[in-house]
Amino acid sequence: MSAWQDFPVPAMRHEAWYGDRIVRCFQQRPASLWAMFAATVARSPGAESVVCEGLRLSYAELDEAAGRLAAGLAAHGLQRGDRVVMFIDNRPEFITVLLALQRMGAIAVPVGVREQRPGLAYIVEQCGAAAIVADAVLTGRLPDTEEAPGLRLRIVIGKAPADVQLVSLESITAVDHPASEPVQTDEHDVAVILYTSGTTGRPKGAMLTHANIVHSVLHYQAAMKLGEGERAALAVPASHVTGLVAVIATMLHVGGALVVVPVFKAEGFIALMSTERITHTMMVPAMYNLCLLQPGFAQARLDHWRVGGYGGAPMPVTTIDALGARLPGLTLINAYGATETTSPATIMPMGQTRTHADTVGVALPAADMRVMDDDGRELPPGRIGELWIGGPMVVPGYWANPKATAESFTAGYWHSGDLGSIDAEGYVRVFDRKKDMLNRGGFKIYSVEVENVLMAWPGMIDAAIVGKPCALLGERVHAFVHAPGQTPDDVSLRAFCAERLADYKVPETISWCAQPLPRNANGKLMKRLLREELPVVAPRSA
Repeated sequence: MSAWQDFPVPAMRHEAWYGDRIVRCFQQRPASLWAMFAATVARSPGAESVVCEGLRLSYAELDEAAGRLAAGLAAHGLQRGDRVVMFIDNRPEFITVLLALQRMGAIAVPVGVREQRPGLAYIVEQCGAAAIVADAVLTGRLPDTEEAPGLRLRIVIGKAPADVQLVSLESITAVDHPASEPVQTDEHDVAVILYTSGTTGRPKGAMLTHANIVHSVLHYQAAMKLGEGERAALAVPASHVTGLVAVIATMLHVGGALVVVPVFKAEGFIALMSTERITHTMMVPAMYNLCLLQPGFAQARLDHWRVGGYGGAPMPVTTIDALGARLPGLTLINAYGATETTSPATIMPMGQTRTHADTVGVALPAADMRVMDDDGRELPPGRIGELWIGGPMVVPGYWANPKATAESFTAGYWHSGDLGSIDAEGYVRVFDRKKDMLNRGGFKIYSVEVENVLMAWPGMIDAAIVGKPCALLGERVHAFVHAPGQTPDDVSLRAFCAERLADYKVPETISWCAQPLPRNANGKLMKRLLREELPVVAPRSA
């Protein structure tokens, strides 16, 4: 018996994709991300689409803004297939720029605003970006012509320092350029590239096609029973796969309102939830915990809040119970996935979160999940192995990186690197990470990227990072370093890292070790022993 038999799942069929994949797909589906939005505009032009502070846009107004921007970008030389980096925080322009690029058939490359200049320069060059659109406050991190010689256009949102290289977004939309029809894309064309850190320390650009995004959106719509009239809070980063697909793309498809949260502060967020009558959220568990800790949470009018999706980390049963007691009309729904799976591979069927709190739900209707051993053999129900994920949501590979693609995909199945099991009823459990990765409040951190930066510190002989348990964020970054002859200096080392890494990757605590770090006979770091040596230190605030 299927876990989804009582849900509005569209008819399905098997299709051949990318040459070597046979995937289970929805028969009737939109052709692209733009097509989903255009259908909503035609159906509900007057419905509210974007809300942010004093701004309110209808779907018709958002369509007009996207069309005007697309015409302006085309007049500046951008065309179908061009990669455009979006270095934009949570603000309405993120949505407008995204839609403009989709309308003209360009490829959006969202990058988290915590990224620093070296990482941003690498991404710009690796994807061969023709343009970048950035918030004014972030222009100091933009790569120059020497770092990114192929970058033809630098667009700034808001007031920025005078710079002949920068073009204001306002000036692009201020001119009436001839409008053109939306570009007709193939559903297997790349719509978005999202960079995810790899074990080499260099990020890899996962290619999200229109078909990938469409299937994930249809999964969210069915599993969460979403429809017109939804009001979703965009409180997670718009540049991450959750914000982009689970919130933005899904709301644009169902005709819901996107209430943009520029900065998440629990007290103000609760007031916004009440004022804007939010029905839907998709956040990490730490954000729900922060809400519960607010004195005003118990009195806030949150009766419209219907769906509380979460992922990126387990939610403690105590949190589930506390939210259930305060908000009996709120259904919590766990989801598990990754950038390479265009967000969800599993979702908890509605109403089952408390009874199956130790799982991440079941595989979605179009998803295919296997538990494999190290030799690539499927394991029986209940056995622990690496989770391999297949389906129409799984990306075709990494941009201009055939080696990484070959290493991470087998006949359409993505090797997740997560150790888990699937029981006889289909519920999936995730126990640990096979890859050396930390999870800080939903932000994934690969150890080797941080360790490479630590090793660049003068006099550093050895370095390793491990996850330090944290009740609020799950894990925080702790570094073990061996730099004989150097005076321990946490402040300087952290500042050194902060210039080269996104802020959430910077070690928060450091152990300066007089002896070399423990390694086995093969020279591999024995991080289990390091974790046993973790100091007990009062955690910093998030």
